[in-house]
Amino acid sequence: MAEIIFRSKMDAKRCYDHLLKCLQYHPNNEDILLLEDRHIVKISESIVRFGEVKEAFYEFIIKIKRDDWFRAILQEQYFFEDSEEQEHIIEIIYSVLEGQREDLAVFIRENAEEPKIREAVEEIFQDHVSFSFDSFFKFRLRPYLKLLESYVEISIDEYKMEQEYQMFIQTLRDFLASRDPKMDTLHLLFDEEITFFDEQFEEIKRGELMKMIDRKLLFNHPVYVDSASIAPLLSIAPKNIHLYTKNPEEPLVRTIKNIFEERVLIKSYKGLRHKKEWIQQKNSANGNGA
Repeated sequence: MAEIIFRSKMDAKRCYDHLLKCLQYHPNNEDILLLEDRHIVKISESIVRFGEVKEAFYEFIIKIKRDDWFRAILQEQYFFEDSEEQEHIIEIIYSVLEGQREDLAVFIRENAEEPKIREAVEEIFQDHVSFSFDSFFKFRLRPYLKLLESYVEISIDEYKMEQEYQMFIQTLRDFLASRDPKMDTLHLLFDEEITFFDEQFEEIKRGELMKMIDRKLLFNHPVYVDSASIAPLLSIAPKNIHLYTKNPEEPLVRTIKNIFEERVLIKSYKGLRHKKEWIQQKNSANGNGA
């Protein structure tokens, strides 16, 4: 018989429930018992699916306890006590682990948590003995804890950058709200470089754009405000921006959408090219007719 002894009554109950769920046992089945008063989960020697017990225990570690340890690291090492902040950072961690943030994945060393945990689980169960879950974690899973700490550290940095970005976006929204539009509709083409066009699809040259820029923007936000795109857009403050791009998820496109919100209309990259050609042909025909 194996016994898993917990310091926490809640952990004992969660482990017991998880084992029952994974093995599809009825709570009255005596192969797996919960001694609530002693915080012990007992597993009978007669159980024939012991391999599944070990797999379920492994899942209990990585699917249930991992979040507890993430929160403990956030609170005890980094003093993040707000539950919403903790949840946001943990979401970032999982987005990295699931491959959704390739830019951050490069900072996380190759994920070797699974074999280390499986090996430790295999060893602790091989003699069907009683063991303390908390001691098991403290001594057998120390490398795993270090791995979790590295995930948390990287994700906190990303969280802080996101917070700074949101503050930056709100500051620019406030600046935009205080300005009168200098143009009803502006056309913006994202190609090898960004090109501005007025309502008649005439290109606004770089020199003209520089003259339109409100210098307070560059003075107050020298790092974040791009003089080639964000600064002229905010200074012109158009009522509508028709943005032509091949990649709507490009970071600068997302930033423009976040600042100008409903003013931005994303259009096909080829759309502006077709309109320009049509206008050129029309002007040429009018010229020839004259």
